[in-house]
Amino acid sequence: MDVDVLYRRSSVVDGVDRISPNDLTTLVTDRGPAPMNIGAVLLVEGGADLEPSVVKAALERWVAAVPRLRHRLRSAPAGCGRPYWSDDEAFDISRHLGVLHVADASLWSEAAGQVCRPLPRDRPLWRACWCAGLDGDRAALVVVAHHVLADGLGGLAVLGALTDGPPPAPAARSREVGAAGAESYDVNAAAPRRTRIPSRRDLAADVWRARLRAFTTLRTRARAARSGAHDLGVGAGATRPRLCPRTPFNRPTGPSRRICTVEAPLSDVLAAGHRLGVTVNDIVLTAVTQALARAARDRGHPVESLVVSVPFSGRATATTERLGNETGVVPFRIPVDVPADAALRAVAARSREQRSRPRAASAAPLGLAFRVLGRLGIFRWFVDHQRLVNTFVTNVRGPGEPWRFCGHVVSRVVPVAVTPGNTGATFDVLSYAGTLGITVVSDPNVVPGGDLLAAQVVQELSALVASSG
Repeated sequence: MDVDVLYRRSSVVDGVDRISPNDLTTLVTDRGPAPMNIGAVLLVEGGADLEPSVVKAALERWVAAVPRLRHRLRSAPAGCGRPYWSDDEAFDISRHLGVLHVADASLWSEAAGQVCRPLPRDRPLWRACWCAGLDGDRAALVVVAHHVLADGLGGLAVLGALTDGPPPAPAARSREVGAAGAESYDVNAAAPRRTRIPSRRDLAADVWRARLRAFTTLRTRARAARSGAHDLGVGAGATRPRLCPRTPFNRPTGPSRRICTVEAPLSDVLAAGHRLGVTVNDIVLTAVTQALARAARDRGHPVESLVVSVPFSGRATATTERLGNETGVVPFRIPVDVPADAALRAVAARSREQRSRPRAASAAPLGLAFRVLGRLGIFRWFVDHQRLVNTFVTNVRGPGEPWRFCGHVVSRVVPVAVTPGNTGATFDVLSYAGTLGITVVSDPNVVPGGDLLAAQVVQELSALVASSG
């Protein structure tokens, strides 16, 4: 008998690693022509010196440090609850790593293509691509994962585990030295403990235990659901929701996306926020909506306001042991027919009000509604024709100091997220090593001038910073 098979049969199931209801919402609503993937592009200075074998060894250490990266998502039998994670018995790092020679001019189109390509469901839901050939002896690592694996904070924790941390313990070091002088380590020394696939009986028992536990939290969950409905403009005391304006950028999107990047010194934006009494996120939301409204006016579609879906995380930090999705969203209606400083004051007031409320409370009612639409098979029609939001803006605060990958400085980290439905342009924001980065992700058939939209974001952001004095 194969030793590995014997090991799996003899291991003990400590519990079933279910996806959460929030994760299930992400999974059920992945119905568009472009998959619900998230990704990041890490620009590595001097990366041209790294051989693919060294990159592969680094990813093997990464997988050893983040067990979820070797877990498959499996469906449970009928009546046995939500899908669950378990080991991929056939895991092979080579099935997750690609190597390409890419010029600077085609890097972003290659990254967009990687993010928009579906991930095979017969293996862990991630891939990486090492892109060599960039100018200045640089290289880039494009990392893609399905959104069910992690939200923005969790994704940042996973990327942090990929980069160089403290040296491993002496017992885990090998004496081998890889190409370009990069030390390699014995990945088996840190290999995660593996578990067998739970039986139907295990899954059914786990479901009943979860149902019994749910009774003890029924009142708490009911309060959270009421608060979440209020955030969405539904229920007693809530402002009645209005349909968002029609814009030329709110049309059903297709399977491709284009990436444009915007950068600004984080210190300048922070200083402007302090002088104006607002947050960096307030400034970004205002700049983005002003730019989007300006682009709509240029195409003959003036609007008075825009509605932005703003995520609020249910946790302050994330670790590689606690991934998944813990995020709710709140629609912000932002005036765009007023001067930018007046719009900024309106955004700041809305943000202060929302920060006083329970975080991520909208995830429960919104997730329930989306899962019902998904089960009925009409979610894609709904998001292709929705009039709830005009765009999405996600903002994650990254590390203040640059990461290193295989001993080389990671000079930039560019986030990329794919959103289904009729939002032709969305914005992913990440502060990293003193730089505020905004990624404009657009469908080229819906927003043909993605680079022009990015330039308008730069102008609006610069004007807001300058107006602070």
